[in-house]
Amino acid sequence: MSSEGFLKEVQTIGEKFLLKLQKLPKADPVEIVSFCVVLLFIVTVLVLMIIACGCCCYSCCSCDGRPDHRRRKIQVRPVA
Repeated sequence: MSSEGFLKEVQTIGEKFLLKLQKLPKADPVEIVSFCVVLLFIVTVLVLMIIACGCCCYSCCSCDGRPDHRRRKIQVRPVA
């Protein structure tokens, strides 16, 4: 998929989302609850991804200032 096609798809999804938000005050309670559940699921996935990426970066990059001793290579020498 080209970048133009991807941007067009994102724009289409955004327009549908805005249209759904505009119709939400007039919607029935079941539709409001289902929309909130889907929105909560999306937000949860994004937060978990941010946490996972942050923890991965923190452990890989040694952002705490200490070297990561688990990644240190140990040379094995043969016994005489």
